[in-house]
Amino acid sequence: MAVLPPATLKRKSSLPIWVSISWRVLAVLGLLALAVGVHWLERDGLRDSADGQVSFLDILYFTSISVTTTGYGDIVPVSTSARMFDAFVVTPIRVFVVLLFLGTAYNFVLKRTWDKWRMAVIQRTLSGHIIVAGYGTTGAETVDELIARGTDSGRIVVIDTREENLSRAKECGCIVLQADATRDQILKDVRIESAESMIVCAGRDDTSILITLTARHLASAIPISVIVRNEDNELPARAAGATTVVNPVSFAGLLLAGSCTGPHLSGYLTDLASYHGEVELSERPVLPDEVGKPLAAIRTGLGLRIYRGDAHFDHKAPEAAALKAGDLIVEIVTA
Repeated sequence: MAVLPPATLKRKSSLPIWVSISWRVLAVLGLLALAVGVHWLERDGLRDSADGQVSFLDILYFTSISVTTTGYGDIVPVSTSARMFDAFVVTPIRVFVVLLFLGTAYNFVLKRTWDKWRMAVIQRTLSGHIIVAGYGTTGAETVDELIARGTDSGRIVVIDTREENLSRAKECGCIVLQADATRDQILKDVRIESAESMIVCAGRDDTSILITLTARHLASAIPISVIVRNEDNELPARAAGATTVVNPVSFAGLLLAGSCTGPHLSGYLTDLASYHGEVELSERPVLPDEVGKPLAAIRTGLGLRIYRGDAHFDHKAPEAAALKAGDLIVEIVTA
């Protein structure tokens, strides 16, 4: 059995940046003060080759040089205690100070510059991508299904506020952004105006509707699919600009009700919805050689419905007797 790494509780630091930098500076000053104090007490064990006298200024100079470099040799420890202090205390302080400065430079300068550069590179290539706002259970299942259907994981951008969710999304090959998708700037950062579509599954109906409203404000033509769990919120979601509204509770009720009259209906519907089923639903535009033919005559699958403008017609409707250019066909095809 594989041994799992120990789990670690994490949360975002509540300290502002200036406080974080300040305590690092204070830590360095405290270590310098410690070294200065001991060197002053052990000043008889130091020798100054210039004048033979070791003043307090000489102690400050010697300590700062010893902590930041290996020294110049003008002031040297000669007693055993002074040498032991420099070897076992000053040297570790020197290493700690260097690491502290390197860590500060990485966190507040290098890392931010690197992240901004990487983000700019990714943004230049973002076009025709799919944005998934929320990577909980539903969002993860959605991404898995998209990848199974042939969508390149590099074309999927996942936005979530939780680091553990983004780690799972990154393992799938998705582009991730830890942020709040209700903010205009965040959706601009993922270039929503050039995205192919957007899927909203934030886990809360009010949050999902707000994300939908923000997205529609920034991209008037993008298809937006949103999941809501309360039937009363379906209309507000559509009013916010959702192209498709999915209610998993209602859909589960339909499956359960269908299973009472036929035990195989729910299994067949699940096959239709999933890429891994034996059959699946497909939506496509009508082909040029299909124009003028009836919906029943298509050869790619079993035609169920056509969408013509804002209207839809089932396979038995008179309008389905002759397909027109621009029609959308919903059909059942073999997986």
